[in-house]
Amino acid sequence: MSAALIAVVVSLFLGHLFPAALPSLRRYDWFIGWLHWLGRHTGREDWPNKVGLLIAVGLPLLLVGALQFVIDDLAYGLPAFFFALLALLYTWGPRDLNLDVEAVIEAREPEARRAAAASLFPEGGEPVVEGPTLVEAVFRCALWRWFGVLFWFLVAGAVGAIGYRLISLCAQGEARRSLPAGQRGAARITLAVLNWPVAQLMTFALALAADFDRVLAAWRDWHAQGVRLDAGFLGAAARASVASELAEEDAYAVDGPAQAPDLLELRDAMSLVWRVLLLWLGLLALFVLAGWAT
Repeated sequence: MSAALIAVVVSLFLGHLFPAALPSLRRYDWFIGWLHWLGRHTGREDWPNKVGLLIAVGLPLLLVGALQFVIDDLAYGLPAFFFALLALLYTWGPRDLNLDVEAVIEAREPEARRAAAASLFPEGGEPVVEGPTLVEAVFRCALWRWFGVLFWFLVAGAVGAIGYRLISLCAQGEARRSLPAGQRGAARITLAVLNWPVAQLMTFALALAADFDRVLAAWRDWHAQGVRLDAGFLGAAARASVASELAEEDAYAVDGPAQAPDLLELRDAMSLVWRVLLLWLGLLALFVLAGWAT
């Protein structure tokens, strides 16, 4: 776990140094080509059967897992460390969330702002440039781009990170268009299962990093109708937290807000995402130092 923590810190540092270069290297054309190959050689509309998604994602992961196993004990674990680091760098994002948020904030015209906000809505549809919707979009993107990859990387190393990214591409990314409808549905369900524990941990960290009572109340209200696989509670908690923080800022403001309220909510949401990430890393470091994770 200590090596995984170092890999995460190095990955974040490199991402900060090269915010524009790294996203251009995170290409998944090979995976889309693999999906097309499967479709051509099965010759069926809903290829190949109910385990189609398992074959499409499982075989690449089998190769990654085999390589991870072979190099695990070589040269004091250095090859395994660099392989895990490369896997994390490759699966993080793939777009830079900071740059996407700044593009929305810096856009001057409504149409330009709406076009910039499209990157925060990978599910498709018309982007909504309104404060609460943008707050939810930032936290959803943080879940898909950062925390989902990070959590499954800590659980299963390179296999976990790459597996999560491939499933997310099949559910809502560019690979979705290469899948039959049945496989898309299976990918969405699988992604929801993978996201659920991550979103719960993000909500708990958000409660610690912001207004605990507001976040807990939003979480309880969302779960009043029972436990669901949907991670909508994360968006509800994020909206409540941002509203609480902006209310406190307004109480101390003298000249009024310097930006439009929607943009203030967007900027505050991005700040909260960073605080949640730093809290995750801090807690992980404490676990390593205390000997609870090695």
